Amino acid sequence: MENIWVEYDLIDSCRERQKLAEGRIREIAEDPQLPEEIPAAFTDYFRRTAQFISMMCDVKKNLESGYYDKSLARWETMNRKMYEDILPEHYGESFANPSYAVKTLGGDFGKLLCFLYAQLRGLIAYVFEGKLEEMVSHMEIFLQVYGMFAGQGQEGCPDPAAVKDALYWFESDYTDVFLRNRIRGQIDSSCDGPVYTLMTLDPKDERSLYRSGEYITGNETRSFRYLASLSDEEIRKMADTYIEGFRQGFIMGGKPLYKKRVVSLLYHAGFERMMQAAVHGFLAMGLRPTISRYGVSAVTGTSRLQGFSGASPNPQYDYDHREDLALFLDRRFVERKIEVTDSVYSDLIEQAHRYAGPAVLEVFGDLPFEPEAKEEAWKLTKEQQELSVKMRNETSRLVNEYIYGNERSFTIISFPLPSIDEDRYEEIFRDTMKVNTLDSKRYAKIQQVIIDAMDKGTSVRILGRGKNHTDMTVQLWKLKDPDKETIFENCVADVNIPVGEVFTSPVLKGTQGVLHVSQVYLQGLNFVDLELHFKDGCVTGYSCGNFDSEEENRRYIEENILFHHKTLPLGEFAIGTNTTAYAMIRKYGIGSRMDILIAEKTGPHFAVGDTCYSWEEDSVTYNPDGKAIVARENDFSRLRNEDPARAYFNCHTDITIPYEELGLIEVVNEKTGYRKEIIKDGHFVLEGTEELNEPLN
Repeated sequence: MENIWVEYDLIDSCRERQKLAEGRIREIAEDPQLPEEIPAAFTDYFRRTAQFISMMCDVKKNLESGYYDKSLARWETMNRKMYEDILPEHYGESFANPSYAVKTLGGDFGKLLCFLYAQLRGLIAYVFEGKLEEMVSHMEIFLQVYGMFAGQGQEGCPDPAAVKDALYWFESDYTDVFLRNRIRGQIDSSCDGPVYTLMTLDPKDERSLYRSGEYITGNETRSFRYLASLSDEEIRKMADTYIEGFRQGFIMGGKPLYKKRVVSLLYHAGFERMMQAAVHGFLAMGLRPTISRYGVSAVTGTSRLQGFSGASPNPQYDYDHREDLALFLDRRFVERKIEVTDSVYSDLIEQAHRYAGPAVLEVFGDLPFEPEAKEEAWKLTKEQQELSVKMRNETSRLVNEYIYGNERSFTIISFPLPSIDEDRYEEIFRDTMKVNTLDSKRYAKIQQVIIDAMDKGTSVRILGRGKNHTDMTVQLWKLKDPDKETIFENCVADVNIPVGEVFTSPVLKGTQGVLHVSQVYLQGLNFVDLELHFKDGCVTGYSCGNFDSEEENRRYIEENILFHHKTLPLGEFAIGTNTTAYAMIRKYGIGSRMDILIAEKTGPHFAVGDTCYSWEEDSVTYNPDGKAIVARENDFSRLRNEDPARAYFNCHTDITIPYEELGLIEVVNEKTGYRKEIIKDGHFVLEGTEELNEPLN
């Protein structure tokens, strides 16, 4: 009972703080005398920012009164206004744009106030989720910074270091609030507000799309309409494939699903009808779903892949602010975040133990994004890059301490957006549904033929053809008991939907060569002429052709593939067998927009980073033929007990060579002279795999 009253006191306190802050902010937004109070160069910034905050206070009141429910047009107008400032057509003169902010506010304050404005845009999520404490705290930091400028006179300005300190301590002081609510929203089923919203909306009423506050475009509305047009049976089939993949992940991994009570749903706006069916399915399985939005704070990270999301209003805005934590990342903050993470999970230890994992629905079809590199954007220094790696490693270790890696699983499924092809969207969607529901037993049988051939080898040679100059040698594990052990996992449609790959964790020593792909779409970013060099299984060199500057190309790879590690090992080698998916991609000409989840099944792929078995190497996994998969670790993950910080890299990026760029995959045994071609000139040539060529022909 005491905790309940504490919560009530907090809410009452926040309401009073909001009332006071809102009154002052509205004065700033409307005050014609502001130029006399604030240095002239900053007048426009503070007024426009105050107007945005005031607008979000109005949105909060209108949501509570039901004002928007009266018409779809009201929802649409509100949604557009919230994001208007950062849309591409307005971004050139937005204070969220680092280049514009530095140009108009100067080098000392431009980056600082741009950071503040980007953090304030998180008010959209806080208002729609009813997170009053986060909302009020951001309103107060705006007023604090405003107060540092007020009264300085036309020529005066505060000390930039003092402004930076104010922002630093705000992020540090509220880390416990931001992280606690983020973690609870994922693993605590009592945080069921978003699930309640989902289950009470009308999946055929477009007003439902706007109730989350996420940005809605034609992609989301047309997806929503298309799902509304499908039969109940078709929706159930989509949801059942998704749910069954999650269940099979526990079965195939020999993991105790009976211990679990919570699953988190990560999906894209527009798929609400399918998610409603999924909620019913997971409840029948004994799992209560949670829905957690992607992070909107620099403290929690802002990747849209890490939670429920709508459309990105502007990918360049996302890219410009990807390293905003550079403003406050130091050793003291790292210690603070690790301490808070440990404390939160310790308080939620029962929920952590009962958390089953995420069920993810990804989307694909947007135009590949090639960002503009801006000098004015926040960038991590070399020291901060090392701190960032340490923070991720230590946080990951803590998460796996509370959410046991060998007891949790996941599943991922992917569907197209209308932008994939406006004229043939429905056709592509139905073909994707077919790909997602291919016969796993049929593929398991064919893939076993490949595995039997691979198990006789000591290495694999992979060669590109045409303009692709890939030349890789991948070393394989040595089997001690071939009758009971295997090197490759026979991957059917469980955690990674659709079906169609065999994969292994390579032996690093002796794994070497050049990996090249003409174009690949990774984590929402386009890479052109990507090339990685390996020696003893680790990246030794890299380049791409996205930018004119070699330095920018290297930085692009360091940030988005290496994730600031000095090097990464080859964590996975796989052969994709889903030629049906490949034929679909070729039929519609959508290779450059295809999600890696499907693309990785359409050729050999190489993952840099951790193995597929990270944090669960000690759990024995079996193939359908009953053989134990022994290739579960490498020289790095073998250190997991003595030095976890060196064992894991907390990233895993798949890079696929499409069949048309593939000259040869051949397994070799140097000791016996055994050689067997698996794929040659883009076609399967191993006896027993000929059926896979039918879609290719």
